[in-house]
Amino acid sequence: MTDPEAEPPKPTPDAPDPAETHDPAPEIGPGRTPGADPEPETEVDLEAGPDPEVESIPDPEAEPAADAGLQPEPVAPSVADAADGPPPIWMRRPWQIAAAAAAVVLALMAWLIWSLPLGRALEPLSDSSLILVASDGRPIASRGSYKEAPVEVAKLPKYVPGAFIAIEDRRFYSHLGIDPKAILRALNANAKAGGVSEGGSTITQQLAKNAFLSSDRTLRRKAQEALIALYLEARLSKDEILSRYLSSVYFGQGAFGLRSAARQYFDKTPETLTIGEAAMLAGMVKAPSRLAPTENFAGAKARMRVVLGAMVDTKVITQAQARQAIRTIRVDVGRKKLPTGSYFADWVIPQAKEAIEASYGETVVKTTLDSNLQAQAEKILARALDRDGKVLNASQGALVAMRTDGRVVAMVGGRDYKVSQFNRADAARQPGSAFKLFVYLAALREGWTPTSPILDAPVEVSGWRPKNHEVKYAGRMVPLITAFAGSSNVAAVRLAKEIGRDKIVRTARDLGVTEPIPNDLTLALGTGPMSLVQLTAAYAAIDAGEAPVIAHGLANWRKPPGVHKLSKKELAGMRDLLRSATQRGTGIEAAIPGAFGKTGTTQDYRDALFVGYVGDLVVGVWVGNDNNASMNGVVGGGLPAKIWKEFASYAVARSAPRAALVEAPPVETEDLAIPELPVDGALPEGAEAPTAESPPGVPAPPTAPAAEVAPAAPAPATDVPKT
Repeated sequence: MTDPEAEPPKPTPDAPDPAETHDPAPEIGPGRTPGADPEPETEVDLEAGPDPEVESIPDPEAEPAADAGLQPEPVAPSVADAADGPPPIWMRRPWQIAAAAAAVVLALMAWLIWSLPLGRALEPLSDSSLILVASDGRPIASRGSYKEAPVEVAKLPKYVPGAFIAIEDRRFYSHLGIDPKAILRALNANAKAGGVSEGGSTITQQLAKNAFLSSDRTLRRKAQEALIALYLEARLSKDEILSRYLSSVYFGQGAFGLRSAARQYFDKTPETLTIGEAAMLAGMVKAPSRLAPTENFAGAKARMRVVLGAMVDTKVITQAQARQAIRTIRVDVGRKKLPTGSYFADWVIPQAKEAIEASYGETVVKTTLDSNLQAQAEKILARALDRDGKVLNASQGALVAMRTDGRVVAMVGGRDYKVSQFNRADAARQPGSAFKLFVYLAALREGWTPTSPILDAPVEVSGWRPKNHEVKYAGRMVPLITAFAGSSNVAAVRLAKEIGRDKIVRTARDLGVTEPIPNDLTLALGTGPMSLVQLTAAYAAIDAGEAPVIAHGLANWRKPPGVHKLSKKELAGMRDLLRSATQRGTGIEAAIPGAFGKTGTTQDYRDALFVGYVGDLVVGVWVGNDNNASMNGVVGGGLPAKIWKEFASYAVARSAPRAALVEAPPVETEDLAIPELPVDGALPEGAEAPTAESPPGVPAPPTAPAAEVAPAAPAPATDVPKT
């Protein structure tokens, strides 16, 4: 590194002073050729510095070198030395500039030849049209763009391609992909209009844009469009270009290509279009959405008149044929217009796209949706919210119904899909006490039974004091089945401490829960958000006797590996617990023969749920507000349980003639015979709590009560469910 304080080196006798070599190279005057020897000049500009092409003249006052054989001391390269390199491109000979430009063009053309997929305009769209149908075959929704197989110009009546050429590009067969006259005409028209009123793109340029580029109106895109157009003209015949254009141009309402448009608006093939129909379709290209004849027939017909006039001017048709076309034109819709979405459709579309490949036309996808149950679910939920929502301050609701194998037969994600497409059935909300399913199932796996005692009294855990709903406690030891039926929060927290958080999480994962679960004992009260779909699927596992149950919406869905049977003991115990909640617990409003379920209510009445099953139908219901506002005392055993009961009763009545419903799928062990227990947890006077090992009336063996030691858990969440 050079020392900045060091004395600069002295110039040697044979080298010019570095300070004198910083002047730029002399400018090239008129008549002077870059790189040529300079002509002698009559005047010398002494201020211009040394000419880089003239040998430097030594300073006569400088001392000669002591030894002629010694080389002068080296000096750093100067700016003058750098001027010996090639001159800038604008200072080179014209043929050099032309050669460089040609090389760039050739390189771009070579890149296009190797990378441009010429057949892209003929390929099916990546988001091809899907028609979702219910399990009975009724169409329920359509999604994606509609594109049929390509057309061939040679097989079409002459007036069909003639209509598009007449209105879009009259000089199509004579230009080379770019039409300078059309561009100048468009510029003049736009200047007079004070805006963009006319385009100058040829059909070849439109094909380039539709098949390979975006629709951005930028100079860069227009340059790319022109370059690709020239390339297409060099590689394809005019008829091939026109065929690709007609096969890919957009005609509105999701229809791409002439074959799709002919079916969409006239229920015909392109080969059978009339003159008027061809003119109307050609006229749509200018503004497909605005000029769709199914939406704006008057506007489409007015535009058709313009196209017919252009066809007469270009001698494609006669004036008489044009008049006849105007008199006979009519629309005959070939594709029934379906809703583009619904809560269920939005939910199942990703599953459908993964299961199919891009193809022409429409792909019909059969789903698991039951049209009748779906209609009834929408009606029941809307009616309940209309009736009670205002006074209860409950503005939204959701319902999901599935079979025990996970087939979703109904899904309502909100009060009105047209108003809000947000799917609350698939959104994460706190489940409240409905999460206790996992806590009690984990306890059963650890050897607890529905009659094992647990203390229902106030408890403190690391400064957190959970409370029962309405601050009611039994104040004594109660069986698990009583604590579950009454949805005791303090008992659930004690139970969670006794068996440990990890075992509860493991049980939830085993039943298919994938959402994050809190890292403290508040998980026992459902403080970790999860979707109603996933929660309902977990309850379906108890009904099915195997886990996990995967909620799905495709009829051809196949069960993945890893599904395993639940043990007979845990199934029998869990079913007794779920039945107790609907028969004499917090879910009694949902009581119908064969009903099993559990309520859930979160802090400050922000969420209220009821999830349960009857026969092979598993249903989850949620009510609340999108802004997380508190409801007026709504609990899971209130409005949600009533909605659940009404929907489940309809489903049971509808399916009763086909199959008799039982309370639960049969297991090879008898359900426990549990005496009636009051909700407050007190046993009947003089009665002993039976166990799975001893029948009623036989004294139960002593069972160690749950410890009341406060668990060493992280600080709990502040938002804790009430029930």
